[in-house]
Amino acid sequence: MKSVFNRRDFLTAGAALAGSLMMPTAFAATRERVRIGMIGTGMRGQVLLQELLRRDDVEVVALCDIEPIMLGRALKQVEKSGKAKPKTFGEDRDPQAYKRMLDAGTLDGVIIATPWEWHAQMAIAAMQAKVPVGCEVVAGVTLQDHWDVLNTQLKTGTPYMLLENVCFRRDVMAVLQMVRSGLFGELIHLQGGYQHDLRAVKFNSGDPAKPYGGGVEFGAKGWSEAKWRTEHSVQRNGELYPSHGIGPCAMYTNINRGNRFTRINSFATKARGLHDYIVKQPGGAASPNAKTQFKLGDVVTTTLACENGETILLQHDTSLPRPYSLGFRVQGTDGLWMDVNNSIHIEGKSKPHQWEDFQAYQDKYDHPLWRKHAKDAEGAGHGGMDFFVIQSFIEALKARAPMPIDIYDAVTWSAITPLSEQSIAQNFQTLDFPDFTAGAWKTRKPIFAL
Repeated sequence: MKSVFNRRDFLTAGAALAGSLMMPTAFAATRERVRIGMIGTGMRGQVLLQELLRRDDVEVVALCDIEPIMLGRALKQVEKSGKAKPKTFGEDRDPQAYKRMLDAGTLDGVIIATPWEWHAQMAIAAMQAKVPVGCEVVAGVTLQDHWDVLNTQLKTGTPYMLLENVCFRRDVMAVLQMVRSGLFGELIHLQGGYQHDLRAVKFNSGDPAKPYGGGVEFGAKGWSEAKWRTEHSVQRNGELYPSHGIGPCAMYTNINRGNRFTRINSFATKARGLHDYIVKQPGGAASPNAKTQFKLGDVVTTTLACENGETILLQHDTSLPRPYSLGFRVQGTDGLWMDVNNSIHIEGKSKPHQWEDFQAYQDKYDHPLWRKHAKDAEGAGHGGMDFFVIQSFIEALKARAPMPIDIYDAVTWSAITPLSEQSIAQNFQTLDFPDFTAGAWKTRKPIFAL
């Protein structure tokens, strides 16, 4: 597939998401092709790799993974695409193999798609090596991780983008158009979250051919995400995955660009869902894992206060049976949109006290990038969102333009996790939210400018 954005499209179509961090002079010249490496070729990495391989302006020159099965699958993807075989790192299972890849001096950018606990240290190593970073969510685990990632970016000037794909969801981008046009009036309250039954992701049989469900193993005996993600539910209690919900809400409210989070608190329910799932599986009650004490509350509710007077509510709900939903709600003085029932109500346009179907509004306010490139995004992961998130990273690299979801966005959105953990641990205390921009939020310009 040819590169479907040209530089003018990217910088002027509204989805350039222009941030205010300027590229250092070392990245001053434009280029037609970029050489990309990938750290982490698991299930998520393979989805992103497919998007990279579709492009004729990307050379995938290096892959790193310490799991031979996943590295082998990624190499088969490359072979099937007809592209040149990349250099590989990690076959020796050395956890530091990624550093050898970064030190090779052949990369124009790197995608990090590893377990969460590796993101901060890998991004820091890449930025120190002057390799621009596209990092899967989250940016870090501890609050100190976030300060370290931020300070490294500021010190090195190396571009960093958080690969939050929900910011590119079609309805989310249409609602952004509506917000910018004033359809909802002045924004008052927003909601979002990660409400997704992950029980069959957190447990499996350990069989590499069956990464989802089929057993109650996790940790050393699990496979794929069950090998690492479930342990976070054992050890941690908080809003563990905030960016899918907070990313769009932060864009709507211009967080870090004329607005900021000021206060945060979190509440967690009791933890029952994961244990209940284990004992209901065949043989699960007799499994040693049935004795595991899970710390993560089944539903974690986090509230954020904003400088400009809005409130934002997030919910993390991954341990109970439920259909998938991010639970978006955007409410202002003139009406509101909710994604759960795909509906909208605008005062003076909708019938009093009645919902309207959202589709007509989405068609009217459909973002220019979706209007132009919906066909190109067909078949891409997550309903096309993965096409746009990779596209935005690659085009920013080529144009030496500011990263669309930049370092301030990354650490602000992701730091909700350790702050929520702290709030819950301190008896649901309300905490001050750190200003990662050191006051720059007052003068930075909104992203997705129309």
